[in-house]
Amino acid sequence: MSSDVALHLLAQLLWGAVAICAPVLACTLIVGLAVSVLQVVTQVQDMSLTFIPKLIATVLALTLFGSWMLRKLLLLATDLISGIPGYF
Repeated sequence: MSSDVALHLLAQLLWGAVAICAPVLACTLIVGLAVSVLQVVTQVQDMSLTFIPKLIATVLALTLFGSWMLRKLLLLATDLISGIPGYF
């Protein structure tokens, strides 16, 4: 296996990981930002106030995007495993 192929595989896997994690991270980021703005406006600085909404948003995002994330992960793994004979 040449270094070009290894770098291409690494880049493909890293971009796949970013694509798979993006919906959950974006949802958590938006909810965290909204709760932070609410805390600034009301001047309530309680740490549990940020934790619970982000946890609920993460569970909802995993429920909504979980099947898509799993399909994307399986597609990446299938492409990687089926391409093994061609790498050597």
